Amino acid sequence: ILTYYTTINQNCLINFFSCWNHVIIIFQLSRGLWLTFLLIFLKFVPSKTRFPWLTRSSMTIIRKFGFILSTTSRIALSTSLRPTPPTFFNTVHNEFSAMTAATRLKVRTALDELGEDGSFKRTDSAWRNWISREEGAQFPPENDRYHLYVAYACPWAHRTLLTRAIKGLEDVISVTVVMPEWQRTKPEDPSDSHCGWVFADPEGGTRVNSIGLGGPFPSSYPSNHPDPHLGAKSVRELYEKVGDTFGKYTVPILFDKQTKTIVSNEYAEIIQMLNSEFNHLAKYPNLDLAPKDLEDAMAEVDKWVYPDINNGVYRCGFAKSQKAYDKAIDELTEAFDKLEALLSKQRFVAGDQFTLSDIRLFVTLIRFDEVYIVYFKTNTRSVATSPALLNYCREIYQMPGVKETVNMAQIKYHYYCSHPDLNKYSIVPRGPDFERLLKMPHDRDNADAARKRKLSLESE
Repeated sequence: ILTYYTTINQNCLINFFSCWNHVIIIFQLSRGLWLTFLLIFLKFVPSKTRFPWLTRSSMTIIRKFGFILSTTSRIALSTSLRPTPPTFFNTVHNEFSAMTAATRLKVRTALDELGEDGSFKRTDSAWRNWISREEGAQFPPENDRYHLYVAYACPWAHRTLLTRAIKGLEDVISVTVVMPEWQRTKPEDPSDSHCGWVFADPEGGTRVNSIGLGGPFPSSYPSNHPDPHLGAKSVRELYEKVGDTFGKYTVPILFDKQTKTIVSNEYAEIIQMLNSEFNHLAKYPNLDLAPKDLEDAMAEVDKWVYPDINNGVYRCGFAKSQKAYDKAIDELTEAFDKLEALLSKQRFVAGDQFTLSDIRLFVTLIRFDEVYIVYFKTNTRSVATSPALLNYCREIYQMPGVKETVNMAQIKYHYYCSHPDLNKYSIVPRGPDFERLLKMPHDRDNADAARKRKLSLESE
């Protein structure tokens, strides 16, 4: 433990003893027992006739070990008498806990989540606390108490950013956007190959991808910033600073600035909290993105949109066998056609009202033509050639606050520059400029009126 702890701070050995009184006691007890042992065996039983194993060399080793133990315990005792700043113990304890926890974890990313057949198997999130208006709640909804860590590129994080904007919570919940390109999270450790989200470094130079190719990428963009609360250099470091024991360092993160811990990293629950628990602070409190009368319809559509579309693109892109890819692309294509047919008949996926189910779908669709068709090999369909889906995306994109959450450049830079196994040189394709299509007028109002007239005539 002591040898490992010296990697934290050059002066940590003395500080370690000055803070950890129980360690001092252990050393003092050990010293007393060892001196007793020496007294018995070296004074009263020195003869080799009764203990043939007690040779001259073994006695020398015993004496040296006793001297080291005795000296160490004296250092511990003497340093324990020195005053120590009251905050030092907490700092050292947190850093030590974080580092020792990291050694026990098998850190991983989504690329590591594979089944035996080569199929992609996404694991559940680990931090699942809840912000609640109930009396006595651990995390009550309060103004400027919570912070979102997101990436423009990540669709799961984008959903939280989008919900925050649509509900009008920009002045209630602050945000930090991480850099789009994954980097090594422990660059000082050559044995640690983990790559993930990092924070902006305005004073840093240019970067390349995790295997030293591609780029150069800047270490900061105008919309990306350093970690304002824990001073972490990477999302992994942030997780370690709050004592994470799961080992998957994802965004979004809903962070409590008051207690300095993570409330949740499960996007589906975060967007529900943003919809329902902050209405007394929101600009649009009457906008309900999960109305009771549409709960069943939302659950029904989410049941197949998530596995076949939202996660389906990843199942195609991260598949490590032809069989796994074929299964994923078949299910995605079928679901894509089902969506096109559904949105030809109704305005939104759960009916005529915009809901959280539409937020879940929209962020996948706007990435489809620019990224997934090329990078994840989902080239059986496209949004640009699907009239109903394209019009649907246009309407949502043009809603107040939505387009400000879409950063197509960072979306592309993340996917094409973060996984050298899939794109060694981090070449970013030019693409069809899909966002230009989203800015064109939609005719959803006319189409919706036409559908209603048709239904009225049929009912007559």
